[in-house]
Amino acid sequence: MRELLTKHRELLRFAVVGGISFVITMSVNYGLKFTVLRTHPVTALIVGVLVATIFSYVANREWSFRTRGGRERAHEATLFFLLSGVALGLNALPQWFSRYVLDLQAPRLSPFGVEVADFVSGIIIGTLLGTLFRWWAFKKWVFPDAGGRPRAAPVPTAEDPDIPGSKAA
Repeated sequence: MRELLTKHRELLRFAVVGGISFVITMSVNYGLKFTVLRTHPVTALIVGVLVATIFSYVANREWSFRTRGGRERAHEATLFFLLSGVALGLNALPQWFSRYVLDLQAPRLSPFGVEVADFVSGIIIGTLLGTLFRWWAFKKWVFPDAGGRPRAAPVPTAEDPDIPGSKAA
């Protein structure tokens, strides 16, 4: 099990960052959708995704892909946000389609039916599409070189026999 977790460390970290970003997206989306953007649900979703994307850049750069590099920071950030913009479009497209092509909104649906349609299309399907695209695009273009940024060397402790310079070595 440990070998499997180690082998897929980046993917697991990316998933954790994605989970936190999902909570941020949902919180902002529903906070806006039920208050100041009641008549603009797609805009509320887009704002939620934008806020989560800012968090995601920092978390992915410093944790998920911390050993990957290959780009100067400004170039990396530009690519990250550009590709996140594409992912944002992929994220919003299913809800837009649900609302404005399939007309799954009031008065055709009850308020509960509208929320279910928005949740399935925008939160479930849209998030899945955006996440799959981000995973592929970030590894391919934003953080392309495995081992491009060396990890910080561990600080020796008296108890760690594997670290040169510790008392236990």
